[in-house]
Amino acid sequence: MQFVSHYNSPLGLITLSADHEGLTGLWLPGQPGEALLEAEQKQAEGGDSSNPVLGQAKDWLNAYFAGEKPEVNVSLHLVGTPFQQVIWQYLLGIPYGSTVTYGALARRYAAEHHKARMAAQAVGGAVGRNPLSIIVPCHRVVAKDGALTGYAGGIEKKAWLLEHEGFLKKSAGS
Repeated sequence: MQFVSHYNSPLGLITLSADHEGLTGLWLPGQPGEALLEAEQKQAEGGDSSNPVLGQAKDWLNAYFAGEKPEVNVSLHLVGTPFQQVIWQYLLGIPYGSTVTYGALARRYAAEHHKARMAAQAVGGAVGRNPLSIIVPCHRVVAKDGALTGYAGGIEKKAWLLEHEGFLKKSAGS
């Protein structure tokens, strides 16, 4: 059974989904994808009062948006290919307020899995399929020149998250 709830954030209304194993999705407002639509359609199946993981996720988000560096103490149920699972675990290891390049993640994967090389584009594909934005911090992955690229929630939200974490300086209009 899938449970769905919403969270009011500085970025807008976030949609959360969970099952009995853990948090399965976190979608930012305006984020494209069928997963969000499916989650919305399943909302009638239960809310956060029926699933404690949704409450844990909201507590984590409260701490994060308050400027704290919360530990991932939310049960996560990440569903993906073995390659995606490895990349998502790498993302969980990127420190708050830091970034890493797609290329660096690709080199790490290649070294740890005894491969001659791994394409940064393959890593980008796995990062882009991360179902738990913010908590699994795909916003901390940047291009080799440091440019902000490829964020399902939109580049503006990626920039906001990195500013919030102190990595980017706030722009004059922020």
